[in-house]
Amino acid sequence: MTGTDTDATGTTADEEQTAADGGTVDGDADVEVGGNVDGTQADARPVDRRRQLERVGVAVVGLLAAGMVAFIALDWLRRYPYADASPLLETLYTVTGIDPAAGVAFDQFLIAGAWLDYFLGTEVFRYAFMWRSIATGVLIGVVAPLVGTYLVHRQMALIGETLAHTAFAGVAIGLLFNAATGWEGSLLIVALLVSIVGALAVQWLTERTRTFGDVPIAIMLSGSFAVATLLISWGRGSMSIAVDIEGFLFGSLSVVTAGGARLMALLSVAVVAIVALTYKQLLFITFDEQAARVARLNVTAYNTLLIVMTAVVVVGAMQVLGVILVAGMLVIPVAAASQIARSFRETLYLSVLFGQASILGGFTFAISQSLPSGGSIIVVAIAIYLTAVALSGRSGTAISVH
Repeated sequence: MTGTDTDATGTTADEEQTAADGGTVDGDADVEVGGNVDGTQADARPVDRRRQLERVGVAVVGLLAAGMVAFIALDWLRRYPYADASPLLETLYTVTGIDPAAGVAFDQFLIAGAWLDYFLGTEVFRYAFMWRSIATGVLIGVVAPLVGTYLVHRQMALIGETLAHTAFAGVAIGLLFNAATGWEGSLLIVALLVSIVGALAVQWLTERTRTFGDVPIAIMLSGSFAVATLLISWGRGSMSIAVDIEGFLFGSLSVVTAGGARLMALLSVAVVAIVALTYKQLLFITFDEQAARVARLNVTAYNTLLIVMTAVVVVGAMQVLGVILVAGMLVIPVAAASQIARSFRETLYLSVLFGQASILGGFTFAISQSLPSGGSIIVVAIAIYLTAVALSGRSGTAISVH
C-alpha cells in the first residue's frame, strides 16, 4: 500500500480503517474496496449515502452534546463558583460580568423549555433539574458506546458490570465516610476513586493470575457488590444512614445533581479527547494485541487507560441508568451497530447514534409514563438491537476481532 503515512505503531491509517473489513482501501477517500470470499478483489464502489448520513448524524449528536455541556457550564457559572474562596476571583466575576450574563442565558434556556412544555403539553422542560438529567443522559449516550465499542470487540463486555458494582461499593464507602466525619462532599467522587482502584485491581489480577481472563472480572463483580451490601446494612444499623439506594441501583432522574452533571461533563470531554488522540493505538491493540507488543507499543499502558476510561464512564452513567443496568449502554448499542456496520469506524459511528437514540427514546418513554429512566433506556436500546438484527440478515458477529 502506497501514498499513506505510517505511525509509531507500524500501521497505516488506511490499514487501521479496514482492519475489521477483511478488505483493502486505496488512496482515494471516496472509494471503498472489499475482498470477495475467494480472495479476489471486488470492484471499487463509491461511498454510499448511508455513510454520509452517518457522518451528518454524528455531527448532530456532537452539536447536541456541545449544547448540553454549555448548559451545564451556564448552570455552574451563574452561581459565582469559588468566589468566596478568592477575593480576586470575585473581583474578576464583577468586572467581566460573567455570572450575570450566564444567569441571563440560563434563564433563556429555561424559557425555551417552558415553550417546549407548552407545545408538547408537558410540565417538565421548564425545570433546571430535568435539563441536568437530560444533559447527563446525552453525554452518556456519547461516551458509553464510544468506550463500549473497544470493550465489545475485545470480548470484555462484563467489565462494565464489574466496575458498576465496584462504584456501588464506592457509594457505600462514601455514605459511611459522610456519616462518620460529617463531610458533605459528592458520593460520586468517592465512587469514582473506588471504581478506578477496582479497575486497576482487575487489570493487575488479569495480568498476574494464571486463570482465564474473565475469572478476575467475575471475582471483582461479586466481591465488590457483596462489600457494598454489607457496608450499607451495617451503616443503616449503626449510623442511621438515609439514602435512596434504589435510585443508585436502577437509575433515577432525581439522582442527578448539579455537581453530578458537572462531573459528567468534565469526564465526557476528557474521554472523547483521549479516544480521539489514541484512536489508532487502541484500534491496534483491539484487533492484534500480540502484533502491537511486537511493534513495541506500550500495550499495558493502553489497556490500563481503556479500563480506567470505562470506570469513569460507568460512574457517570450510574446516575441515570443505575448500577444494575449501566453495562447495557456499554454493550447493546455496540451490538446493534455491529450487525449492520462494515468497518470498525462505522461501528463506532453507529454505536454513538444508537446510544443517543436509546437515551432520548428512553427519556421520552420514562417521562411520559412516569417510569424509571434506567429501565426505559435499556428497553429502547434492546428494541433498536432487535431491529438491527432483523434488518441485517446476518448470523454471527458482523466484524471479526481477528
